[in-house]
Amino acid sequence: MAIKEGLRPGGRSARVQESVHSAVRDLLEEQDRATVTVPQIAARAGVTPSTIYRRWGDLSVLLADVALARMRPESEPADTGSLRGDVRAWAEQYLDEMTSEPGRNMLRDVQCSTTPVYCATIIGGQLQTILDRYPGQPKPNVDRLINMVAAPTVFRILFSAAPLEVEELHRLIAIALNQ
Repeated sequence: MAIKEGLRPGGRSARVQESVHSAVRDLLEEQDRATVTVPQIAARAGVTPSTIYRRWGDLSVLLADVALARMRPESEPADTGSLRGDVRAWAEQYLDEMTSEPGRNMLRDVQCSTTPVYCATIIGGQLQTILDRYPGQPKPNVDRLINMVAAPTVFRILFSAAPLEVEELHRLIAIALNQ
């Protein structure tokens, strides 16, 4: 019985993943997402459709994988010099990015992911970075910030006709920070 070894970083598998992810991103910029198909992605990526089905299973899982990769932050959250300012800057940027059509689609795709908890891990990491900047200060934990700031933001983006207003976001932050 053959034992499948772990994937080599930077090997063929990584190149295929990057090629397929790039093809998905390009196609989503060029056309309506409802018209994107696995055969189109495969042709653009230079792989066979069976490669995509074997690795991702179906289109929704592939779109979720691409969305999760796009959600990884490229830099640390802004450092404004205060806990409140940092949380506000992070939350306003998150609200702005996720209320855009690509942002809404990413959130919807992540819901289809086999690992949607990864989204909370990304958000939690960003918030923990902010909290770690202010040792010795009274502050909430990451779960409180997720529950009181991120969760209402995501809920309103996905399930309401109107996203959270910035003023309401600021009120939620103040409550979360006990200020």
